[in-house]
Amino acid sequence: MAAFFDLDKTVVAKSSVLAFTRPFFEEGLLSRRAVLQSLYAQLLYMLSAADQARVDRMREHIARMCNGWDVEQIRSIVDKTLQDVVTPLVYAEAQDLIADHRARGHDVIIVSASGQEVVEPIARTLGAEHSTGSRMRIVDGRYAGEVEFYCFGEAKAVAIREMAERYGYDLSRSYAYSDSATDLPMLQEVGNPRVVNPDRPLRRAAVENDWPILIFARPVPLGRRARPSLRALVTLAATLGATVLILGATRRLAQRRTH
Repeated sequence: MAAFFDLDKTVVAKSSVLAFTRPFFEEGLLSRRAVLQSLYAQLLYMLSAADQARVDRMREHIARMCNGWDVEQIRSIVDKTLQDVVTPLVYAEAQDLIADHRARGHDVIIVSASGQEVVEPIARTLGAEHSTGSRMRIVDGRYAGEVEFYCFGEAKAVAIREMAERYGYDLSRSYAYSDSATDLPMLQEVGNPRVVNPDRPLRRAAVENDWPILIFARPVPLGRRARPSLRALVTLAATLGATVLILGATRRLAQRRTH
């Protein structure tokens, strides 16, 4: 059995690719103008539903932006900056859900329209067994400015069917999670679809199909959990102290009755 997770705005709070804008700029891959264009594109992405036209524009923007980049350099930057750039954006609720699926013996798989060079290391950090993302055409170790496989919409459904065949997953018993109506093909492939922070079209589909709606709202650095407050610790200590006193009194009373 498997649990398929979309990445952007489902597991992490914003676009995973555009989160690397700053380290790419610092490494000289982006000009200031390109940074501003990327930030503007990210703002539009965050403030609106990711419909087909908008995601297509985002895909074209990223393909142009990456044209000519050295693939190994990108992998190196992602590996070096992942902990600082992406893991603070992971929803705590998603972390708990992924841990729950793994505890139940389910394979966790990240399925994202972001580039595979970004998706794969994020998936490893999350503890996912497998991942799949978009792939750009590479010529002589550099991106050629064209998307070879766009892991979006119906292509996501195709990807999880291929994984099910390869690894023997029963999709009728598997789970899928997404925030966008563009992922309806993926959600409809499994027996247990779930929607996370859904856009309006996906919320309507969830209501019509009686799918559970989850709200994730707490991005927390990966592996970190909220520590108990001082008040909670004092209350716990008081409760434990009272319990000890009650048990002690009960034991003394029982001893008196036996004498």
